[in-house]
Amino acid sequence: MTENPMALFIVLAITEILTLAVIRQYLYERSWLSYYFAITIHAVLSIWIWTLWFQTVSFRGMPDDPAHVWSVMNLRGMLLAVVIPRILIIIFHYSGRLARRSSGGFSRKLTTAGFAVSSIILFVFAVSALIGRFNVRIENHSIPIKGLHPDLEGLRIVHISDLHLPCFYHHHGKLEEIMLSINELEPDLLVNTGDFINAGWREFDRFDTILSKAFARYGQYAVMGNHDFGTYHPTYTEAERENNVLLINRFIAASGYKVLNDEFEMVKIGNASVALLGVTTKGSFPDIEHGNLEKASQRIYGEDLKILLAHDPNQWDREIAGKTDIDLTLSGHTHGMQVGIMTKRIKWSPAKYFYPRWGGMHEADGQFLVINRGLGVLGMPFRIWMPPEITVITLMPE
Repeated sequence: MTENPMALFIVLAITEILTLAVIRQYLYERSWLSYYFAITIHAVLSIWIWTLWFQTVSFRGMPDDPAHVWSVMNLRGMLLAVVIPRILIIIFHYSGRLARRSSGGFSRKLTTAGFAVSSIILFVFAVSALIGRFNVRIENHSIPIKGLHPDLEGLRIVHISDLHLPCFYHHHGKLEEIMLSINELEPDLLVNTGDFINAGWREFDRFDTILSKAFARYGQYAVMGNHDFGTYHPTYTEAERENNVLLINRFIAASGYKVLNDEFEMVKIGNASVALLGVTTKGSFPDIEHGNLEKASQRIYGEDLKILLAHDPNQWDREIAGKTDIDLTLSGHTHGMQVGIMTKRIKWSPAKYFYPRWGGMHEADGQFLVINRGLGVLGMPFRIWMPPEITVITLMPE
């Protein structure tokens, strides 16, 4: 809908007029205080929507300008949170009028139901946008490794993923708070499993100065996710995509990370050696292209532990579990679809229908997979009962 500005203009205008008509018919003669309160709320939301619409349709710059990406994301959010509820109010109200067309008037019960359902939807989206998407949860996992080297006992790995930096465009302070909170966890290793951006390198803006504030005792390591390769940029040529990859690598490095592009780094911890592998991830669902794990594994020897950074968790079942000697794989990518149920007993997300392993820790014959739900949001500025995550992994002997 946001790609067709004229169609969106028509929808916004019609819902604007009809919702005002419903509010007048429902409240004007019943309570003038309620009527003017409803009109004021309606006007504030309308000004917000029309401002975002104008910013979006009048934009003439590059599609990966972070200000533009932010505006488009928030316009989509307002369509879900405000316009959809308005449409429901209209449907409920005019269904009541249709049912009473012979006698005139409308069904007050149906209109009341429409306002109630719409208010609940608006409330849920408002809370998930203003609070839910910044309510970072720290998930702790203790992983038993068979034959773990004594110098690796208690090793603390902090894992973050899927920042999608444009969503922090007007929230630099919140991102800085998150980075500083990582330091308070005193990580031995800090790893990031990709999707720093949505579409193009401009979205990185000046975020590297904020990301570089998080660090770990033995270093920071990252891989690139499928969004980082310019997959979703609408105007890139092949040459521009290649340039985007070079620039994103530089920005990630400027953020303090060693970028692993189908390669490994040997990390010395005491008298132990950790082979830290990283593979790239390209393409879009369902045609995800996994990096070259065989290339990343070449010439590894003398390691006491193997850890793999792989953006897409589906790669674990396809290429890693039962097929390699990799002890621990860290992934992201799914976001938990930014909606679901997260309690101590119930963990559910519609992401399970696309990614059987969409979050948390998984084990198969002594090999482990840990999936991070991500810190940012994509497409819509909401996290509905699916909080952003910082993962803390502590290694222990089996």
